[in-house]
Amino acid sequence: MNIGEASSATGVSAKMIRYYESIGLIRAPLRTGSNYRVYGDDEVHVLRFVKRARTLGFSVDETATLLGLWQDKSRASGEVKDIAIGHIAALETKIAELQGMVKTLKHLAHCCGGDKRPDCPILDDLAGEGPITNRYRDD
Repeated sequence: MNIGEASSATGVSAKMIRYYESIGLIRAPLRTGSNYRVYGDDEVHVLRFVKRARTLGFSVDETATLLGLWQDKSRASGEVKDIAIGHIAALETKIAELQGMVKTLKHLAHCCGGDKRPDCPILDDLAGEGPITNRYRDD
């Protein structure tokens, strides 16, 4: 199949397929006499693996490591588990950071009058003009 068909079969855009090839994440496929890429079942399987890993939030480097482990039938599953556990910890940290952002933004939005006055605690906070006070809104 050509790159467009491989893209359709895997959900990886043609642009990303070319990028993954250029950085060595995936091997360049065979080419026709006209220099068109030709993808077979093996390449599609690898692209699906990469797509799933990236969808789960693994970095390109982590994906490369996982891909290498997947292709190494003598690997120890403990190596894979260690990568997954490290990724879980990073995701949990990111979730906590995002929850903190939501809490802060909810508070700022609550403090904002949302009226025609120019006073805006949201902009004041972004500008680093100190903690939010009740000067903006009476509750």
